[in-house]
Amino acid sequence: MRTGIRIGVDVGQARIGVARSDPAGILATPVATLRAGRGDLDTVAKLARRTDALEVVVGLPLNMDGTRGTAAKSALKWARRLQRKIAPVPVRMLDERLSSVQAHRQLHDSGRKEIDHRAVVDQVAAVIILETALEHERTNGQAPGIAVNTGPEG
Repeated sequence: MRTGIRIGVDVGQARIGVARSDPAGILATPVATLRAGRGDLDTVAKLARRTDALEVVVGLPLNMDGTRGTAAKSALKWARRLQRKIAPVPVRMLDERLSSVQAHRQLHDSGRKEIDHRAVVDQVAAVIILETALEHERTNGQAPGIAVNTGPEG
């Protein structure tokens, strides 16, 4: 398995959850919840540079049938813009269907009240995305997901 810090990102319309791994790629921890919009790309790019990230893994919220809906297209557009900012550090898209559902379930199971979920659910979703990516690499020996390019088809 490659060594190096990975950044995990859950892109939403209102909020963006961010997580990071340890350098060994074993543990994913929450970092922040950002307001989507002005400055969100710069914040993630700064984190990637500051940690000398090996890669950034962005969740791709596909529809249940595997097609790309509005949310997936928006996440891919965001990832392409990030790729341009942090090149040559790769940005990879990882299928994240149901990560938000899993995040809510984990928060509920930990005893956290539903009303408190909003503040951290995006960070938990980012952790789940990153944990999935790390597990994929441990199991398959390959980088997770699909590499983003900055062309029209991503």
